[in-house]
Amino acid sequence: MTETKRLVETITKGIQEKKGSKIVVADLNGVDGAIANYFVICQGNSPTQIEAIAESIGETVRKELKEKPTHVVGLGLNQWVAIDFVDVMVHVFLPEMRTFYDLEHLWADAKLTHLPDLD
Repeated sequence: MTETKRLVETITKGIQEKKGSKIVVADLNGVDGAIANYFVICQGNSPTQIEAIAESIGETVRKELKEKPTHVVGLGLNQWVAIDFVDVMVHVFLPEMRTFYDLEHLWADAKLTHLPDLD
């Protein structure tokens, strides 16, 4: 498994630990103009949960892979938090913000993998 795929799996684990839902992994390899190899997109039900998911992602990646994001945007408002791990860009949305920006369809050429929600 590549380091990038391991990073995607670890990010996903961090999301699931805080009950983030509707996780989609967009494989942007080979997509012209893509700013990362993968997007990981998910949602939480409240600003508090968005913040908890974002913190869980950072903590899980730091503990398991000894990596830190290069940039985090949106904490404080907690409606859309973007976490940049260079090769992987994570987007944690409130449902209405996710619907509005519709990132899954913005990158129409990407291969999308929808992960089942955990109970």
